Amino acid sequence: MKQKVIETIKKYNLIKSGDKIVLGVSGGPDSITMLDILKDLKETMNFEIYVVHVNHMIRGQDAINDQKYVENYCNKNNIEFYTKAIDVQEIAKSKKIGVEEAGRIARYEAFEEILKKTNSNKIATAHNKNDKVETIIMHILRGSGVSGLKGISPIRDNKFIKPLIECSREEIEKYCEINKLNPCIDKTNFENSYTRNKIRNIVIPYIKEQFNPNIVETIERLSEVISSEDEYISEITQKEYEKLLISKQENQIEIKLKEFNILDNVIKSRLILLVVKNIFGSIQGIEKINIVDIIKLCKNNIGNKFLMPNKNLKVMIKDKKIYFIKI
Repeated sequence: MKQKVIETIKKYNLIKSGDKIVLGVSGGPDSITMLDILKDLKETMNFEIYVVHVNHMIRGQDAINDQKYVENYCNKNNIEFYTKAIDVQEIAKSKKIGVEEAGRIARYEAFEEILKKTNSNKIATAHNKNDKVETIIMHILRGSGVSGLKGISPIRDNKFIKPLIECSREEIEKYCEINKLNPCIDKTNFENSYTRNKIRNIVIPYIKEQFNPNIVETIERLSEVISSEDEYISEITQKEYEKLLISKQENQIEIKLKEFNILDNVIKSRLILLVVKNIFGSIQGIEKINIVDIIKLCKNNIGNKFLMPNKNLKVMIKDKKIYFIKI
């Protein structure tokens, strides 16, 4: 399995010589396997690692035991260790979001904090092939577009890396057994109160039994095909964006209206998302209906008309230009 991780690192150029990488380690099979393998590779591949463990303050003594397990491993192997206790349930309550989402936000904030503290340049998480397939199924259930069917990317923003993304959960568990890692087991993973757990513990086993025993590999292949096609469409969209761009400021982007209107709707939709991402850094808050409304506004081509897909964005037609304005 170590060789598979090496091949994944090389295939996607996840790690370069001189990198300083923050590892998110819960102590479970996935993250302790990632830590154990990267610990063995850091000398030969010339990179540094730092470990961050986040206690979500949900599981009482079990969570404390997980922290001690990771800390002991790091002390034994002379690896710099950081830990942070965050009341995830309180965050979920105050922000009116789910506990899963609150936990994800808390973890990444902790990773970013240690990234800056250690002057690192990358963050590694232990997502595996099964996680990727579960994510794709979640996106299907939520009505995702094509991009959502890619699942989890091996590398994002040249910063967030997933060295285990091509390894299955079975391979990881076998690695832990062979190397006597004795990982921590989070009992909440077996509770079906969360969507991901339901997909992991109910949906996928049912599909395996009733329809396709190789469903994980099947969806993985689908993801690879979609990723390749999505990358191609993204390249076309970027070229069209460069042709249509009139001006780009911190809070505003202007593009050519006439040229936009003759594009195919697929490229129009992608271009709108690209513009929004260039202004806000993400496409959160923009739904399919918003994109349809923006395309319709542009097609009608009536001067001095505007719409606001959300409270932060204004899209306006004026002087044969489309204005995307951050409010």
